[in-house]
Amino acid sequence: MALSKDVDADYSELDVEVSGAKAQAAGVKAVMVSMRRALQQMGPVRTVAALVRLNQRHGFDCPGCAWPEEPGGRKFAEFCENGAKAVAEEATKRVVTPEFFARHTVAELDAKPEYWLSQQGRLTHPVVLRPGDDHYRPIGWDEAYRLIADELNALDDPDQAVFYTSGRTSNEAAFLYQLLVRSFGTNNLPDCSNMCHESSGTALIDAIGIGKGSVTVDDLVRADLILIAGQNPGTNHPRMLSVLEKAKANGAKIIAVNPLPEAGLIRFKDPQKLHGVLGDGVPIADEFVQIRLGGDMALFAGLGRLLLEAQDKAGPGVQIVDRDFVDGHTAGFAEYETRTRAVDLDTVLEATGIDRAQLDRVAAMMATSQRIVVCWAMGLTQHKHAVPSISEISNVLLMRGMIGKPGAGLCPVRGHSNVQGDRTMGIWEKMPEQFLAALDARFGIASPRDHGYDTVDAIRAMRDGKATVFMAMGGNFVSATPDTAVTESALRNCSLTVQVSTKLNRSHLVHGRTALILPSLGRTDRDIQAGGKQLVSVEDSMSMVHLSRGSLHPPGDQVRSEVAIVCQLARTVLGPDHPVPWETFNADYDTIRDAIAAVVPGCEDYNRKVRAPDGFQLPHPPRDSREFHTTTGKANFAAYPLEWVPVPEGRLVLQTLRSHDQYNTTIYGLDDRYRGVKGGRRVVFVNPADLTRFGLSDGDRVDLISEFTDTDGQLQERCAKDFRVVAYPTPEGNAAAYYPETNPLVPLDHTAAKSNTPVSKAIVIRLERS
Repeated sequence: MALSKDVDADYSELDVEVSGAKAQAAGVKAVMVSMRRALQQMGPVRTVAALVRLNQRHGFDCPGCAWPEEPGGRKFAEFCENGAKAVAEEATKRVVTPEFFARHTVAELDAKPEYWLSQQGRLTHPVVLRPGDDHYRPIGWDEAYRLIADELNALDDPDQAVFYTSGRTSNEAAFLYQLLVRSFGTNNLPDCSNMCHESSGTALIDAIGIGKGSVTVDDLVRADLILIAGQNPGTNHPRMLSVLEKAKANGAKIIAVNPLPEAGLIRFKDPQKLHGVLGDGVPIADEFVQIRLGGDMALFAGLGRLLLEAQDKAGPGVQIVDRDFVDGHTAGFAEYETRTRAVDLDTVLEATGIDRAQLDRVAAMMATSQRIVVCWAMGLTQHKHAVPSISEISNVLLMRGMIGKPGAGLCPVRGHSNVQGDRTMGIWEKMPEQFLAALDARFGIASPRDHGYDTVDAIRAMRDGKATVFMAMGGNFVSATPDTAVTESALRNCSLTVQVSTKLNRSHLVHGRTALILPSLGRTDRDIQAGGKQLVSVEDSMSMVHLSRGSLHPPGDQVRSEVAIVCQLARTVLGPDHPVPWETFNADYDTIRDAIAAVVPGCEDYNRKVRAPDGFQLPHPPRDSREFHTTTGKANFAAYPLEWVPVPEGRLVLQTLRSHDQYNTTIYGLDDRYRGVKGGRRVVFVNPADLTRFGLSDGDRVDLISEFTDTDGQLQERCAKDFRVVAYPTPEGNAAAYYPETNPLVPLDHTAAKSNTPVSKAIVIRLERS
């Protein structure tokens, strides 16, 4: 590893360059950027060792997104640009040692940008910040465990502790983490799902009885129509573009529904194919529906009405509404039909911002297609009416019989690698009784039954003094959550904060009275325990479970696996007589998988099945046999009142989003190549007509002021200062800017109904000159 020294990350927001947005994604440029970043961080030998194993059957799973590998033989380079960046960040030769912390006070580090922090490298030693100290100092592992145990065991109630989880935690670590937390006596298990796809799970459990998508990669390739709503695969899931290219080759039509024109949905240049290197690539979207923020529910409700009317015109000889499926497998259709026939199409056009001709074209494509898949991501899930919006998608597909049918179905595209696996393994504040009963029977414990805190409720609890210990298994809680000032104050209100991390991030600098940073192995690292080299498993966005084998030398001999950290902490907190065999689990991860097999539905014979070349797929009753484990025993239509997001006079509605040089809260660089931004992140994208209306010009500097009404009915404001205005083809009345810079604008109580997900895609703002 490299010597511990500060890495200067060039960070200047004064010289942001803006050029035209790109009309194609990937290609040779993506390969060049990938290799340059990898060589800078890892060096040539480590770069080769890492990238040749990335997403390979005998390698490690990408620590970036949760998009699945295609079954069968893998490509030599089965990764994308952002996957290579994620590996370079994790497998970097740069290190953050105790000497680094000795050079920098916490206050000095807190003044550094997130990008600078991430560029310093891998954490190598556990460190502690005690009351009154201004530097983190080294601490031994046993002393760190004892410090946490003493704090936890001194609490009046286990519910005074919060245990957060990031999506990159392996299945084995996640299972043990929730087992520790429930053995301790609480269900306070917030996770990153609470902030992204919780709305999807909530809507799908109501509709089809399971909170996961119903399609496979093969279904996408076989579909004849694919709708992609509120998603930017060119940046967030680039390997999805290869699958879309195959679908196009098979004759599929693709409809992109998004407020911004995104390069990946315009044209894809596959760098592993000749036309992707020398040619113009493949056009992706056949129809671009540039929808206003919050208009998706109205769009799918309007499509539902037009499909019903198309069935009326076609007569009984043509099956647009699949009556056999609707009558045999669904409930609530009559109420849905009554509500949908009454949907006002003029309201649909106003809410969506599209014209009637385009609405009719999309409806006609849906009426004549026999195999339809709808994909979506956080563009739909982070709205006040996110759950009703996703329910409208399921309504339309149920009406057309597109569940449990090859080439058709629901496809929520999960973000972080293994975020879906964490939930399967029990990382949820309200796991069902079946899971808790099986856990108790296997281990002889008594899991609590009261629901715990999700992410938003955990922040409220820490703010109000109801929770005083916070532990995060990975992630960057401060930068991932809404209402930054409130979140920071809540964490500083704690007696102890514990961060299990691979790299330095903002959350290490927003701390309780005592704070610990515990360095953990990453997905790329070799994991050696008493039983020899260990393997972990993960679940992708389509319910495939497979092994991941790290092979690189860790950054230091004081770095521990997440499994080892949980097991040793559990022994210290719960005592040596606790019935769970923590030492055995620590030594041999196969024993963890045997326990998972006994507790988690669908994981029977886990150790054998996960060792198949491509792993195994978890059962999905709606997909596999058109069985629906809902309250009615059938798939359920929903009939919510129509909701959308009007733009107040003199204001804009803002969405937060990622740049092409970041993944979630990890900032890889300061460029957003596809949107034409170079050298900065404090930019706000605004339609030129809105700029004229507000008397602003491209290049002006503005403050973003969010406006909202609190629970007492009082008007409140939040401010994010000094953003460069970028004229951009957003829908009129809408704007966009990067997070976490704009997280301060999202009020803590601005959440989606039913799912409690922060509403980061519909923030009312005004622009004021800086």
